[in-house]
Formats: sequence, C-alpha cells, structure tokens
Amino acid sequence: MEHFLNLNYIQAINNLEIMEERQDDVDTIRFHEPENAFDILTERAFVKKFRLTKGLVNILIDELRPYLEPPSRKSAISIERKVLTALRIFESGSYQQDIGENRASSLSQPSVSKCIAEVCDALNMPNICNKHLRFPSSLNELNHIRQEFTNVYGIPGVIGIIDCTHVAIVPPKADGPYPEHIYVNRKNYHSINVQLICDSNMGIINVNAKYPGSTHDSYIWRRSAISTIMEQMNNEGMRSYYLLGDSGYALRPWLMTPLNNPEPNTPEGRSNEWFSKTRSLIERTNGLLKMRFRCLLKHRVLHYHPIKASKIINACVILHNICIKNNVPEPIDEITNDVDLGMHYVEENHLNHLNK
Repeated sequence: MEHFLNLNYIQAINNLEIMEERQDDVDTIRFHEPENAFDILTERAFVKKFRLTKGLVNILIDELRPYLEPPSRKSAISIERKVLTALRIFESGSYQQDIGENRASSLSQPSVSKCIAEVCDALNMPNICNKHLRFPSSLNELNHIRQEFTNVYGIPGVIGIIDCTHVAIVPPKADGPYPEHIYVNRKNYHSINVQLICDSNMGIINVNAKYPGSTHDSYIWRRSAISTIMEQMNNEGMRSYYLLGDSGYALRPWLMTPLNNPEPNTPEGRSNEWFSKTRSLIERTNGLLKMRFRCLLKHRVLHYHPIKASKIINACVILHNICIKNNVPEPIDEITNDVDLGMHYVEENHLNHLNK
C-alpha cells in the first residue's frame, strides 16, 4: 500500500512538472499587449508607418465603424486595431505574420487576414466609395475640374487623364474569375490590369481593377462605365469635355491621343510636347499611389485571390484620395528611380491603326 502511494505521489509530481513546462512554453510564445501607436509615435513617424495622419485615421475609423464587427469581449480585436493593422499591410506590403508580430499589432496571422478582409470590405462599401472615389456627376463638378486643368496646363477641355497600370498577384487558383494563364501580362508575370483616371491634383476619379493582366488597356476602356458616360455627353452636345490617353487608345472626340510621328519644331510637334507633359501626370499619380501603398508594387506581389486583390487596390486608391485631399506629405525619401511601377508603355508607331 505504501509503495502504491509513493508511485502515485511520484506520478503527480511528474504531471505537475510537465504542466509547468507547458505553461513556460505558452508564456514564451504569448503575444505582448499591443502598444498604442497614437501614443508612442510622433506625427511624422505615424504617417510614415500608416500613411495617414493621426487625425485622419481617427476620422477613417469613425467612417468604417458601422461596417466593421465590434468586439464582443474584452480580449477581442478592437476596431482601431483592425484599421491600423490593415493600413500597415497596405503601406508595407509585408507578409501577414510579420505585421501580426509587430508590437503595435500583436496578432496571429489568421487574425491579420481577418482584419484585412473586414477593412477592405468596409472601404469598398458604396457609401465610402462614393464619398472618396467618384467621377464628376454634375456640370459644376466637370467645369471645376476642367478649369483646374486649364489653370495648370493652359489648354481647355481636359477633365482627366487615363492610363492602366499592372499590380502583381500570385498565380490564382482554378476558382478565380478567369483562367490562371489569362492573368499573365506581356512582361510575363501574373497581374491585374488597373485602369486609373486622375484629375489635375493627382487625385483619382475612377478606378477599374477587375481585369486580368493580359487584357489590353483599350479593351478595359471600351467596357468601362466612364467610356459610355463620355460618349453620351458628346452625343448630347457637351463636346468641350475630353480625356487624355496614350496611343494605346482609339482617338475619339471625348478621348484625345497624341499625333503620330510629327516633325519636330512644328505646331504638331509642339502639340505633342504639351500632350506628353500633361499626360505624364497620370504616371506621377500612379507612382505616388504605389510608393505610398507599397503592397501594390510589382516586387511586393499581392498574395490574395484576384477578387480580394481588386478590393485591396480599390481600398488603396480611396486612401490615396484621402491623402491628396488633406495634403498629407508625399513619401519623397522612399521613392527610388529603379522601381517598376507596372506601366507598360506603348510605342507610338505600333498602334496607329487604333487612331483611325
């Protein structure tokens, strides 16, 4: 009997030691309490990490709050933490686990993924999109944008500049909206071909991020709602409003393209110089968008399903517009000249037949 009790005692001690060792293991991998980025970061450091100012992030949190799941218990992820986590992913393009282990997040990878999905869905809600991203819907708005282009570039009639840019994605699985090979662009990587239209202040007034990388820019344009709107405006007599595009687009009364191979030092040549100078604005807009939200850069690659990747692109465009409207400083110190911004330039003499 005494021997049996001794064995039970020894077993109990062993079990206690095993439990203590397991608890030690849990303690070593347990996440720390997240630090409050609003308190520990200066305004400049906050903008560098999240791209928006502290005040703008607070406003954004209030706007998105109705569309985000509120915490159901004390240990649940707060709405503020969800928004900051998503902004950090958009800014850096890092892997979810790296962001989760950051002291300001302290989340598991699945939790980071859930934060991104919730915030993206919220930013893509019609009420949010219509507030921060929309094509002019009234004559006053059209005239305002046209006058701003006239003031800056000296030529009346322009209400926007159009071009497409490629955002790299991982090869999609078979359940995507298009077959995997359709996403391979002419530079031989998988991407989404994103149509952008900008105003004179580098704000984006239209984005179309639905088409795979092999889709031609002109195809996207012909099937876009803005193409239909511009044609209807022209048919109704509003012929003094047009967009600027490169030679990849067909020349139309509502879409101006450059002249084909004009002689230098001629009126046609000078017109093309003006055209090139003005149209470069969309390239600068695209560069600023991708350097501000680096998840869109080619070498970062969006590791998401194409539909979710499109939502992330839309979300970044909305955040870009918020920055433009509120004069948030550009990340100038982070811009380098050797970054591939995903614009596939068109040789002027290769697509002359499109302008006929």
